[in-house]
Amino acid sequence: MLRTRFCEVFGVAHPIVQGGMQWVGRAELVAAVANAGALGFLTALTQPTPEDLAKEIVRCRELTDKPFGVNLTILPSINPPPYAEYRDVITGSGVPVVETAGFNPAEHLPAFRAAGVKVLHKCTSVRHAVKAQALGVDGVSIDGFECAGHPGEDDVPGLVLIPAAAEQVTIPMIASGGFADGRGLVAALALGADGVNMGTRFLATAEAPVHDNVKQRLVEASERDTELIFRSLRNTARVASNAASREVVGILAGGGGFDDVRDLVAGSRGRKVYETGDVDLGIWSAGVVQGLVHDVPTVAELVSRIVAEAHEIIAGRLAGVLA
Repeated sequence: MLRTRFCEVFGVAHPIVQGGMQWVGRAELVAAVANAGALGFLTALTQPTPEDLAKEIVRCRELTDKPFGVNLTILPSINPPPYAEYRDVITGSGVPVVETAGFNPAEHLPAFRAAGVKVLHKCTSVRHAVKAQALGVDGVSIDGFECAGHPGEDDVPGLVLIPAAAEQVTIPMIASGGFADGRGLVAALALGADGVNMGTRFLATAEAPVHDNVKQRLVEASERDTELIFRSLRNTARVASNAASREVVGILAGGGGFDDVRDLVAGSRGRKVYETGDVDLGIWSAGVVQGLVHDVPTVAELVSRIVAEAHEIIAGRLAGVLA
C-alpha cells in the first residue's frame, strides 16, 4: 500500500483521484472509484439542477459507504448556473470533499469551511496554485499541458510544472495530465506530488457511463490523436481528434471566431457522443495519455493494478538501482 499526506488529509486509501468530468462524473463511476479506495468526484454541473445533484449524491451513497466528493467548476457564462445553490447542496449533504475548478474559489470557501468540507482546487499554473494555497484550500491539483480539457495558456508540461509547484506549495498536491498507470504514479511522487488525478484513464473503464465506442476509441488512439481548440480565443481545450474538432481547428485557424464554431462545440453534441457512441458527432475531452490506454478494465482492477505496479517499481526496480 502507498500512503501519502494526500491520503491522510482526504481520508482515502490510495493517492489516486478521479476528477470531475462533465457528463461522466456520475454515481456509478464515482462509487466504483470510492469502493476501490481512491477519491472520486461527482460533477455538479452534469446535473441539470441543484435538486438533481442532491438526488445523485443520495444515489452514490446507496452504492458506496466510502468517502467521495463533488466537483464544482466555475466558468464564465452569459447565463451562469446557480453556483450558490449547488454549493449549498454540497455543504448540506455531508459530502466531505469538494473539487473546485475554473475561477478563484474564494467566494465559496467560507461556506465550505463552515460545513467542514475539505477543498481541493484545480490549477494550471504555479502562480494559481500558490494563490489557492494562500486562500486556505486544503489541497491543490496541478494540471500539466498534457491534460484533457483546459490546460491553461502557459503550455508547461508536467515534468516541469509538478516540481516547480512542489517548490512553492506546502499543502497536499496531486498531479494531473498524462497519468494512467503505476509508472506515472511513481514519477509524480518523485517529482514532488502526493498523488495523481486521472480523467481519460477512468473514462476507459467498465463503470464509466459512456458508450463502449468512446472507450474503444481511447484504446485505439495514440498520444497524437488529440486537438487543441480555442487557441486563438485564449481558452485552449484539449479534446479528442475527430471530424468535429478538426473542423473547429480549421475554422479558427482561418480567422473564424467563436460564433463560427458555436454549433460544433455545443455541450449537447458532446453529451450525445457519450450517449450514442457517434465519436465524430461533437467535441469530447481526451488527454494525450490515451496513448497509454490499452484496455477497458473495471475501476477496481485499474486501481489495484496501478498500486501494485507502483509498489513493484519502488520496492523492486528502483531499489535495485540503489543497490
